Amino acid sequence: MNKHRRVHTGERPYSCDICNKSFTEKGVLKKHQRIHTGERPYKCDICNKSFTQLGNLKQHQHLHNGERPYTCGVCNKSFKFLRNLKQHCLLHTGVRPYECGMCSKSFVYHSNLKSHERKHTGERLYSRDASKK
Repeated sequence: MNKHRRVHTGERPYSCDICNKSFTEKGVLKKHQRIHTGERPYKCDICNKSFTQLGNLKQHQHLHNGERPYTCGVCNKSFKFLRNLKQHCLLHTGVRPYECGMCSKSFVYHSNLKSHERKHTGERLYSRDASKK
């Protein structure tokens, strides 16, 4: 009941000794403290990469097992990660959240905006070395 009450009161009784960030639950504080301690108790059996949270390990394992559990309800395309499905769904809604500050053209993907902005600046990621011609 006390934990639920904090939803309404905004009370955050558990504070990190290092950065003073506060939390409503002791367990969430303990997970947070791994940022400071470097503890990564969840390890992938395949590649030995380690994680601070079990959920992050489980999500990582989609890379190895080929599982694509997130499916678009419009076109049935599937994704390994929920964030990729959410980004994809913007294609169907017409929402284009990334806007060029120079010409106001907008994009669904941040990477497309960055690529577009290089047209304004003239920046080239890969240019030929004149001495190798």
